[in-house]
Parts: sequence; C-alpha cells; structure tokens
Amino acid sequence: MKTRSTVQVTLTAVFAALYAVGVAFLAPISFQAFQVRIADALLPLSILLGWPVVVGVTIGAFVANFFGPLGPVDMIGGAFANFIATLVAWKIAGGRNRITALAGVAAEIVVVTLIVGTYLSYLLALPIEVGLLGVFLGSVIAIGVLGSVLLFALSNSRVTSILHSGVLVEAETKT
Repeated sequence: MKTRSTVQVTLTAVFAALYAVGVAFLAPISFQAFQVRIADALLPLSILLGWPVVVGVTIGAFVANFFGPLGPVDMIGGAFANFIATLVAWKIAGGRNRITALAGVAAEIVVVTLIVGTYLSYLLALPIEVGLLGVFLGSVIAIGVLGSVLLFALSNSRVTSILHSGVLVEAETKT
C-alpha cells in the first residue's frame, strides 16, 4: 500500500527530474536574457498538486542551473524564484476554480520575472529593463500559455479523479 509520504516523495522526484532534464535538453533557449524555459510549464501544476510540485521544481531548477553557464547566483536565484512562484500560486488558487488558477499563473509570471529578470540583468551586464522584458516574454509563453494549457488539461474531471484517487486525496487534505 502506498503511503502519503511515499507518493509525495515520488512526485517530488518526478517533477525535479522533469524540470532539470527539460532545462538541460533545451539549454540553448533556457539560459539567455530572452529565454523560454519550456520546463517552466510545470510551475502551474503546483495549483493542482501542491507541495510535490513546489519542492520538485525548486530542486529541478537548482540541479538544472548547476549545469548551466551562470553559476551559483542562477542556481540559488532560480530555485528561489521557482519556490516562491509555485508556493504563491498554490496558496492563491489552491485548485478552487479557473479564475483563481489564472490569478495564480499570473502571480508565477510576475515572481519569476522580477527575481530572475533582476539577477540576469546583473549577471549578463544588461539594463534591468532588458532582463525583465526577456524573462517576462519567455514566462508568458512557458508559464502563461503552455503551463495553463497543461494545468487545465490535467484539471479535467476524469484526469483529476485519477490524480486524486486514494492516497493523493489524503495527501492534499492533510497539507
């Protein structure tokens, strides 16, 4: 029998791996001033699944940025941005409805843009406006468009019932 903690640890590992591999595989578009981190499409899933996504994409960002060209500031800053963005979105939306989900997704875009755009402008010696604009545009595509599509597809009642069957319902109600 699966326990709540076993499922949550497994999901966390899956999201960490998916995020890290997604960034590494698409490195040419993941580490520039104008970047589209396709792996960021996973961030809105925190609204549906909570802690496993919050922790998973945080670890995934740290691991992915470890192998990236921007060093410790990006490792820590990217992980911090993902943690705050997904936590805020989860607390705003918490699986309530599509309007709150969109508000959560918008919050993720803002948080990632402000944190990552600020330190990228410093690391790449760019005007702050360029760093913010580059991350914002990429975040709108990855988080806003792709992430929302993924979130709403997985929020379908049939898929949700599978995701929340048994142990996951118990896991979410106890968090």
